[in-house]
Amino acid sequence: MSSNTINLRDIKKMRLERHWSQDQLAEMSGLSIRTVQRIENGGNANLESLKSLGAVFETNITDSDKKVEIEQIRKEEEYVQNIIGFYKLLAIAILSLVVPFILAVSDSANWIVFLWILLSWAVLLAIYSLNVFDFFGDEWKRKLINNRFKK
Repeated sequence: MSSNTINLRDIKKMRLERHWSQDQLAEMSGLSIRTVQRIENGGNANLESLKSLGAVFETNITDSDKKVEIEQIRKEEEYVQNIIGFYKLLAIAILSLVVPFILAVSDSANWIVFLWILLSWAVLLAIYSLNVFDFFGDEWKRKLINNRFKK
């Protein structure tokens, strides 16, 4: 995509930056107001609509690939769910350590039990983190290669 090409999803932002109403944009582009509304709400645009809007904004406009957008949204949602899962597991770990900690404080013979439970939770959280979060992903690999081969 060249520097003078914008994404169809930026039409509303560009219209608002120019302080135009949807009516004004529709009139200038020769499109119906419903078409402008549909496009601004994420609908698709045909080639003629893209050309008309491009002429008004004096730029080329491309329609983004919906599949790419949907895949990105799915990845983002999955990442958020993984973070939520990690914090839930951490909260359960902390809550499950309260009683053993109180018992260990009241009777020093119980410290070994508390420490074993604490170690178990630490290992479980570490395994969860390694499986869910991409610590050794593409960015890490790229940095490693750049450092080793001075790229």
